Amino acid sequence: MAMINRYLWKETTLSILTITLGLLSMFSFFDLIEELDSLGEGTYNLSNILTFVLLSIPGHIYDIAPVATLIGMMVSLGALGRTSELTIMRVSGLSITNLGVMLVKVGLLFTIATILIGEFITPVSEEAAQRMRLEATEGVVAQNFESGLWVKDEKSFINVKTVLPDATLLDLSIYEFDENFKLLTISSAGKASYLDGRWRLSDVTQTKIIETDQVSDKHVETTFFDKANWESGIRPELLNILLVEPEKISAWNLYSFITHLANNKQETNRYDVALWTKMIYPLACVVMVILALPFGFLQQRSSSTSAKIFIGILLGVTYQIMNRVFIHVGVLNDWPPFMSAITPTALFLLAGIYLLFITERR
Repeated sequence: MAMINRYLWKETTLSILTITLGLLSMFSFFDLIEELDSLGEGTYNLSNILTFVLLSIPGHIYDIAPVATLIGMMVSLGALGRTSELTIMRVSGLSITNLGVMLVKVGLLFTIATILIGEFITPVSEEAAQRMRLEATEGVVAQNFESGLWVKDEKSFINVKTVLPDATLLDLSIYEFDENFKLLTISSAGKASYLDGRWRLSDVTQTKIIETDQVSDKHVETTFFDKANWESGIRPELLNILLVEPEKISAWNLYSFITHLANNKQETNRYDVALWTKMIYPLACVVMVILALPFGFLQQRSSSTSAKIFIGILLGVTYQIMNRVFIHVGVLNDWPPFMSAITPTALFLLAGIYLLFITERR
């Protein structure tokens, strides 16, 4: 049994890694073609493009891990089926359940690898890639409104016209309110940089709205500063979330951002869905193993490798589309984040179990 286990591990793992390499080559080629359109913008040269493509590889690995697991498993099991090795294993007393347990361990291996890549490598590489590209093309981080980026921080509202790739803020305004939502001060700064755990403002104009005992008696005082410190719960790590898709941010940074939004009574559903997706998505590698297992026994003689690859790609693309659809539809319709994140994986798991049941009864 141990010999069969090692043999299955070697065959399936090698097949999955080969498919992963092939898919990575394809996606990297598409990235290269797409980035060539930006060649010459600012200082964005061929070296920058190649660096961007290389830094994007961990993100692609994270995206394609379930698909590569599915296709690799289908190809390797299909090959074992055509040579009747699976049949011999079953005749020798190895049930489909035992075979499934062995292969699920391979899926768990790729699940762990996907988690590690998604948590520790992809967030860093994606942020570095986007930051490098924006700096080279002299671009800025995308903003939510034409008036700039709006952020709530406790009793203050902050408007930033431009966020640079290094988290430097340009042309920002800070509106401070009291407990009764009365405007107290308006501070405008030409630039804000994060140094030694605090924001340093430059070219600051602060306008205070002062009320006396007379209700109608209000006046303003305006003060100018070359430099000023600004204490805020907003950190560059939170602003860096604007650089990367929520699903490719580390779970800890997502949780910190969600906490910040919740503390300021802001909508968190989009990021809640992303956090649940981060926790559930890697398990799709195990689900894909279960889904691929029946294909090793179906049409063993007639089904070619190219057919297995085509079916695997079709199922993998369907899974990715369903994932995206449920994320966006769930956010639009305010579905529970857990349901939006788990539904595609659960449906594919049920399909795999159903196919296994049919195969076992044959």
